[in-house]
Amino acid sequence: MSHDIFAHLRDRTITALRALLPEVPEEALGRVIMEPPRDASHGDMATNAALVVGKLAKMAPPKLAAELAAAMRDFPEVEEAAPAGPGFVNLRLREDYVRGQVAVVLREGEAYGQGATKPGSVNVEYVSANPTGPMHVGHCRGAVVGDALAGLLAKAGYSVTREYYINDAGAQVQALAYAAYWRYLQALGTRMTEEEYAQLIPGGLQYRGEYLIPVGQALMASHGSSLAVEDPVHGWGMSGPDLWLAPVRAFTVEAMMAEIREDLAALGVQHDVFISEAALVRDGLLEKAEALLDSQGLIYRGTLPPPKGKLPEDWEEREQTLFRSEQFGDDTDRPLRKSDGSGTYFANDIANHLHKIERGFDALVHVWGADHGGYVKRMQAAVAALSGKRVSLDVVLTQIVHVVKDGQPVRMSKRAGSYITLRDLIDEVGRDAVRFTMLTRKSDAQMEFDLDLVLQQSRDNPVFYVQYAHARCRSVLRGAGDPSLESLADAPLDSLTDPAELGLIRRIAAWPRVVEAAAAAREPHRVAFFLNDLASDFHLLWNKGKEDTTLRFIQADQPAATQARLALVAATAAVVRSGLRVMGVMPVEEMR
Repeated sequence: MSHDIFAHLRDRTITALRALLPEVPEEALGRVIMEPPRDASHGDMATNAALVVGKLAKMAPPKLAAELAAAMRDFPEVEEAAPAGPGFVNLRLREDYVRGQVAVVLREGEAYGQGATKPGSVNVEYVSANPTGPMHVGHCRGAVVGDALAGLLAKAGYSVTREYYINDAGAQVQALAYAAYWRYLQALGTRMTEEEYAQLIPGGLQYRGEYLIPVGQALMASHGSSLAVEDPVHGWGMSGPDLWLAPVRAFTVEAMMAEIREDLAALGVQHDVFISEAALVRDGLLEKAEALLDSQGLIYRGTLPPPKGKLPEDWEEREQTLFRSEQFGDDTDRPLRKSDGSGTYFANDIANHLHKIERGFDALVHVWGADHGGYVKRMQAAVAALSGKRVSLDVVLTQIVHVVKDGQPVRMSKRAGSYITLRDLIDEVGRDAVRFTMLTRKSDAQMEFDLDLVLQQSRDNPVFYVQYAHARCRSVLRGAGDPSLESLADAPLDSLTDPAELGLIRRIAAWPRVVEAAAAAREPHRVAFFLNDLASDFHLLWNKGKEDTTLRFIQADQPAATQARLALVAATAAVVRSGLRVMGVMPVEEMR
């Protein structure tokens, strides 16, 4: 476990509070935090301890803050402690303690920031795209956010399972099978036109992209002409769906999932588990979930009011099996069965969550598109009911991505026919640039993926800026003979006194706290923000060395100072690598 100086000082603060107030409520201590102050001029850390404890202990928070500050001045790590505002205490740390964090990083290397092993296990479900075509940039953002979040939770000490839920039980998969069958007829040499075929099938031809041509050819190679019929007009025409629909659907879903796995692998994303919606329904998980909810009085037969606004043409008032989601904050109760008796999307998703609960997970995390935002409360309600409130469900929403080039939107892929694919994006800018860029905005904020900016070598390109910091570190270390972290860990650090050097060390020392806080908030973009700030601090020090020769990293006539600065450079590089690996991005050795 890494030495988190914020957690360390928080523990010391709680010990001091217990000494001052032996009867302090444990509830209050659980709300004590230690964090960087909003204004860096106030010190290195600030705590709300006196504010939250004073109120519950019926002691004026400013008075408690003054007493607590006096006690904290005796901490060996603290240079100065001062009460502030309505009950805060600001801390300034001793410079030798700050400098000592460099040695901590060097001894732990890229493991620095690793949290203590936490009880319980977390299931992170992400991507879960319908297996109806190539992955597009919307899927890409969810894939990167989910994969980075899983990496972040693992870094924080959680046992993590990465899961992909295959939506292979709905009407869209049947539509996909009809589209693949059309490509099969084409492979046989049918004289039928696409529009003639579209008029023969329910709902028309929904998937017209070229990506299904190889599937049709593979179907012909596997089945010959056995799935079609000959007729004098078209040569080869559609036979009865009872003959071919089930095998074509299974074959096509498998082919699409193989392609999706390849797309994800190109992005550096690998799941531990793939779960089939159709298999869960077949195995009776929906009926089992309904029985559990019914036993708690959360299912009933009833009629829903018509939707607000203009009524859909297919809406009909009818008695349905309903889940009492309004009881949990939803705007209406939700149906579990369609008119044909099959499960609704929501019902099948309940079965999916019961499956996770039965496998023993303690926390569930989902990454969904923002258009599913209204779906969150009802799903959290179902999980709480199915697990007896034992299992939590957190949902991370991702907004849409607009891809632009030369200032204009990029709208479609020749292969997919209607959108830009994930592969298009990777081919254009590279995997690491895609992953890093997707994490430069909070996931629920819309983002513009500027293809030109991502390829620029400038301060405005965060991918380049962070990678350049690592490359500069490696250049310095190679120039010094590439000393090992172990050999630098015992270097005297007294010569690191410049504000830019100490500022860089303070940033490095915040990494364990960033990991813990970002994991708790389910916000992997915080890692990208931290790395950008860390790179900025390092580039600042590099540029100061250009102007002030005494700050240069390698000085032949100052061996002790050189060793200290090499230690700082090596620690910086180790933390950059640690952060990039959480994001799934490979650090570069040099920039070309």
